[in-house]
Amino acid sequence: MNNIEDYLHLFPKVIAWAKEQEESILQNGTPLNEDQKIDAYLVGVQHIDKVRLLEVKEIPSPDDDELKKVGAAVGLLSGAAIGVTFQYGIYIKEGYLKDRSLIVHELVHTMQHERLGGITHFLKAYLLECIAVGYPNGELELEARRMEKEICNGDF
Repeated sequence: MNNIEDYLHLFPKVIAWAKEQEESILQNGTPLNEDQKIDAYLVGVQHIDKVRLLEVKEIPSPDDDELKKVGAAVGLLSGAAIGVTFQYGIYIKEGYLKDRSLIVHELVHTMQHERLGGITHFLKAYLLECIAVGYPNGELELEARRMEKEICNGDF
């Protein structure tokens, strides 16, 4: 698998898995605290009260072998991940729940989900960027890194 066409047939599985993850986080996660709500506002999240954080020992990866291969091929969902956003649901690796930069970064991805029209549109754009230019060099990831630095360094 080395071009976009190699991945397209798996996209429905990717979306289904991502929606399952969001639902699990929304059911089991906790709302943002007041400081995090301020950061979400600064980032531009429209529906701040929908966002939930779920601290986990390890960020889950798909059980499906094809999806695992896709994640590895594009550099996502590796064991090194400490945060992953599925629209309003954000996984945070254990020990990083107070990492403001990480939370702000993931909140930018929530804002991007909203701006692009939801989880399906975001994932399509994000994954295509990862396939085309590699993670973390896509525009969506670069925007998240830029906004994280601006907000956490007080440059906004």
